[in-house]
Amino acid sequence: MWLTDSFLDYLRYERNYSEETIKAYRNDICQFELFSKEEGGELALSDVSTDLIREWIVSLMEKGYTSTSINRKLSSLRSFYKYLLRKGEVDVDPLRKIIPPKNKKKLPSFLRENEMDKLLDETYFGEGFKGCRDRVIISVFYATGMRLSELIGLNDEDVDFSVSLIKVTGKRNKQRLIPFGEELKNVMMEYRELRNKEILMQSSAFFVRETGERLSRIIVERLVKRHLSKVVTLKKRSPHVLRHTFATTMLNHDATLGAIKELLGHESLTTTEVYTHTTFEELKKVYNSAHPRA
Repeated sequence: MWLTDSFLDYLRYERNYSEETIKAYRNDICQFELFSKEEGGELALSDVSTDLIREWIVSLMEKGYTSTSINRKLSSLRSFYKYLLRKGEVDVDPLRKIIPPKNKKKLPSFLRENEMDKLLDETYFGEGFKGCRDRVIISVFYATGMRLSELIGLNDEDVDFSVSLIKVTGKRNKQRLIPFGEELKNVMMEYRELRNKEILMQSSAFFVRETGERLSRIIVERLVKRHLSKVVTLKKRSPHVLRHTFATTMLNHDATLGAIKELLGHESLTTTEVYTHTTFEELKKVYNSAHPRA
């Protein structure tokens, strides 16, 4: 069996890899060894070619392996050949010209407009201060696309109702202004009035607990998950899903990528471009369900 055992001992005793990791390396290398025997017979390690490895990649793809799994197997084989080079067992690394398959980026999860309408217009959030606050938090996420950290960091002075602007402090303390509409203005003013009336301990924070303390990340994450669960069965039901929902909705209603980039506080337009893939996937679903020849 080639020099696999020697390599695995090196990983175990010199690199201190876990047994699970060593087992994964063994499986990957043995899988390639079996493939090479089926394709080219008994090959010496030095006879393994770049073309043979490319054929192995193709065979893995045809068997349904994801690019992530294939790249892990290539990483195992690459480490094996680096070890063989150091030991002088081979003179050339056959993987040196191998370009690994690109991992597919997962498309962002988001709610459709009818789901958000159902959530904000038909869902019961509860009575009193907490119910009002929770509904406003969902509304702010959906209407502004701000991050969780930005929402819980909001202070009263950051919300200017006279010009309908929110000043948020994003990553690396970079600040930006986000405009908001009349509907959000009304519910935010209603919340602030109720908060000032019912919460005895006042603080600078805009969103607070019943004690008057600033909300924590975990409280907001839990309330968002609880309320989103009422209208969707998405696996992810986080504040970031509402940020994705904001961006997707804006793009579907003809907002430019540049404008969405500024509103989201992205450093690069490349980050924002993922939403074009999201809306294209939505377009495909509509086409496939509506066109008789789809």
